[in-house]
Amino acid sequence: MGSPADSAVKPSIRIGPVEVADPVWLAPMSAVTDMPFRREVKRFGAGMVVSEMIASQAMIRETRDSLLRATHAPEEAPIAVQLVGCEPEEMAEAARLCEDRGAAIIDVNFGCPAKKVVNGYAGSALMRDEGKAARILEATVGAVKVPVTLKMRLGWDDKNRNAPALARIAEETGIQALFVHGRTRSQFFEGKANWAAVRPVKETTRLPVIVNGDIESEEDVRTALDQSGADGVMIGRGAQGRPWFLKQVAHFLKTGERLDEPPAEERLATLLSHYEGLLAHYGRTIGVRVARKHLGWYSKGHAGAAEFRARVNKMDDPEAVRAAVRALFAEARERRAA
Repeated sequence: MGSPADSAVKPSIRIGPVEVADPVWLAPMSAVTDMPFRREVKRFGAGMVVSEMIASQAMIRETRDSLLRATHAPEEAPIAVQLVGCEPEEMAEAARLCEDRGAAIIDVNFGCPAKKVVNGYAGSALMRDEGKAARILEATVGAVKVPVTLKMRLGWDDKNRNAPALARIAEETGIQALFVHGRTRSQFFEGKANWAAVRPVKETTRLPVIVNGDIESEEDVRTALDQSGADGVMIGRGAQGRPWFLKQVAHFLKTGERLDEPPAEERLATLLSHYEGLLAHYGRTIGVRVARKHLGWYSKGHAGAAEFRARVNKMDDPEAVRAAVRALFAEARERRAA
């Protein structure tokens, strides 16, 4: 396989008036890609970050949760806000509200496999009703001046892989880019993402196509792009505990070279910065709890990580958590010195 630097991957992608300097997106992940996490990813460098999925009804009602999910910082710009819903009028109104709040792109979710979402005839359930899917896309595109994109899966199950058909519908309705997760809804997150199955989507449409699913290393990037023919990559779980990973991927795509992990001092500073951001965003009580999963991801690979996680998961005092984090990194330094 050739180097991505020598491949057909574009150095930048234009979505309407929005130029994405690097074809590397942070995937929307519920309860993960909140503003504090996105800020850390963007600080290292990412083509674009996407909000957590926001229910259109909740956005219209301006619930506390939806407003938190829609909140973004100036340094994140340009940002995409992802909406999920099953009624065209509600999706249109929610899109207008997000545009008013500064979204540069509206992303429509046809990919969420969660039962709660699917049972409401939203997310990946819409891949089973192409007519309704088209009406939702038309209404959303017609409601806003900013570009609208679509995130979807390969189909409902292996017998119904209709992503290429939906890609044609999306292009006809004015959608300006596609993000395709290499699994069906029935797979949820089991097995391995099928990047090669994204290629028929790319061959069907003139729109930019971004491949998503199980991209956790530079070698995954190379293989996903080779197999899918996609124009870029969207990274989700591969960035958990590694907000610098998208920067590494962007560098790899430009040069074919792998960047080392940041030094321990920079990783520690990033973790603590992220922790303070979570406390500020959610408030102390909720922020301490939300941070626990992130602390677990950051600690992966450290000696004593299991014991560290067990301790901090019981801590409610932010200062005690900070001390435990510093102790974890200090122990790692001592081990290296020895």
